[in-house]
Formats: sequence, C-alpha cells, structure tokens
Amino acid sequence: MLQMKKLILLFFVLIFANFFACAQQKQTDNLIIVTLDGLRWHELFTGADSVLINDPKYSSDTQRVKDKYWAPTAIERRQKLFPFFWDVVNSLGQIHGNRDLGSKVNVMNNYRYSYPGYNEMFTGFPNDTTGKANSVEYPNKNSSVLEFINNLPDYKSKVAVFTSWNAFHAIFSEKRSGIFVNAGYDSLRFKSPAFELLNDMQWHVRNAGMPSNERSDMFTYYMAKEYIREFKPKVLHIGLVETDNFAHEGNYESTLNSANMADAWLADLWKMLQSMPEYKDRTTMLLLTDHGRGDKIKSEWKDHGININGADEIWFAAIGPGVRPLGEIKQPEQLYQAQLAQTIAALLGLTFTAEHPIEAPIKGL
Repeated sequence: MLQMKKLILLFFVLIFANFFACAQQKQTDNLIIVTLDGLRWHELFTGADSVLINDPKYSSDTQRVKDKYWAPTAIERRQKLFPFFWDVVNSLGQIHGNRDLGSKVNVMNNYRYSYPGYNEMFTGFPNDTTGKANSVEYPNKNSSVLEFINNLPDYKSKVAVFTSWNAFHAIFSEKRSGIFVNAGYDSLRFKSPAFELLNDMQWHVRNAGMPSNERSDMFTYYMAKEYIREFKPKVLHIGLVETDNFAHEGNYESTLNSANMADAWLADLWKMLQSMPEYKDRTTMLLLTDHGRGDKIKSEWKDHGININGADEIWFAAIGPGVRPLGEIKQPEQLYQAQLAQTIAALLGLTFTAEHPIEAPIKGL
C-alpha cells in the first residue's frame, strides 16, 4: 500500500514538473506584429544602395533620391531611411539580421516568396507545399499561432488582422480560425465616422484603377490604428506590402519612399500605444519580413524565389516588455523565421501547440 502511494505521489510530481517546464513566463499583455513585405536587410542596415540609387533604370530622378536618402556612411544612410528603427528600436529593443556583423536570420522554406513565408512565420512549420500557389484561393491547412491564441478564452475575439494583400484570408484560414481578418479591399462595417470615411476612401481609390487584390498600405495602417483605438485588441497583425510591390516594378525611389513611410507609421503607432493606458508599457511590437531579395546580381534586387541568391535572408526587430534593450545585434548568430511563431506565444506566456511540428522559440529576447 505504501509503495502504491509513493507511485501515485511520483506520478503527480512528474505531471506538475512537466506542466511547469512547459509553462512560459508572461512577458507582455499585448502584441502588435507589423510585417513589411520583402524589405531587404541591406536597406535596413546600410540604407540606400549606391548602385541602385544612381541607376536611372531604377531611380528616374537620381538627384532627387540622393537628396532625400544619400549620405557618405551606412550609419547615416540607414538613419535617414529608418529614423524610428535606429532612434527608438535600437535604443529600447533589438534588431537582428545584419549579416555584415554575423547576425543571420533566414527562412527555412524553399520557396522564398510570400505565402510560404507567412505560413512559416505564423505556424512555425516551414513545410514546402503550403501555399505554393501564393493565392487567396488556397486556405492554409496549418494552424497559426494567432488561431491558437484566438481560441483561448482570454483572447477570444481579441485577435485581429489588417493587411493590404487579400491572400491573408487564406494564410490565416479565416473561416476555420475565427480570426477577424480585413485584407485587401474588404469593406469596413463598423459604424463610426472614422471607419465610414476610411471605407469610402478605399473604394474610391479602388474604383479609380488600383489592383483588385492589394490596397494601399495607407488605408491598411489607418484602419488598423482606428481599430486599436476603438476595440483594444490584445494581438494584432498589420501587413504592409508596398515595399515588395515597388521593388517588383524596379522602382527604387518608390521602394525607399514606402519603407520610409512605413517607418513613420511605426513611430506614430508606438507613440499612440504609449499614450493609451491599455497599452502603455504593456505592449510589445514585433517588426518582421517574409522573405529577402537578390543583391549579388544587382538586377535581382527586384525579385525573390528559389532561384534568387539571397532571397532566404531576412531580419527582425522587437521592442517592448520582454525584449532586452540590446540594440543592433553585433555578434554571430543564426536564427530562423520558423522560430517566430513559438516566440509570439512565449511572449504572452503561452506554449503554442498544433497538429504539426513547431520550431523552438528564439532565446535571448
């Protein structure tokens, strides 16, 4: 009988030990995840590219672009292009991916374009079949960390997505996951003057001839900002796309302008969050990208994919509770995009579980 009691006691000890081993310490109350589609690490860490900025094929008014973004050193150039990253995030958070200093962040999927990248980022499972059509027509069979979080009682209906590209309806399997996803030209049905104005504006622009599957990042940002103000989500993804679109067009000036504008929106968003008691000192921002682009062959800066050297090279940054103020990482490291999903969960004190394998979280934030 005594032996049986000892075995029962040991059984419960093991259960509780396993529970506490799996439990995470909560680092933040809220998460804002902002993705800048296809933004190269080269521009983030070294600013405007001297070859591309001086090539009239990519910069139609080279002097105008140089006046705005050029400086003698990489430190000065990146400061001009991304003042929020280098004034605020570099002081209060972390920035990973400067390969010139040995900090390497890579995608693991073999496609090296958007849908597989976002699948890897949010599911932690870099399988090479999900979303290879890169289209809204193929709902993701893999569960994302946002779906996992949204199904928890404390977060139900507190997870939302605002993105410029309509494929996020599929990437997050909106119908299955129950996440609120506003992507592409989705009508806003919230009854407030601000939402009604934004809705009218986006459709007027759309009807003037914009692409049907992607709206302007300006609308996506201000819709998300208004949603934060009105509904106070705990987890929000804002997906911007123009840094990728203009690069595909070979328009380097507009690529730089869209990156600079995204940086300004991040500064505006951070300022707003720090002004709201629900978010001040309780909110972490993750700043991410889905894939890299070419560089060694300069003309390949426009492109990405399996055959483009460097398209697997990415970066990420973080600021807020749970993020040590290490600034730009200047020592060798190797991190992967697939680690971000479990990292998102860990920041909220959760352990992401799903029907598929999940890469381990990033250590050392």
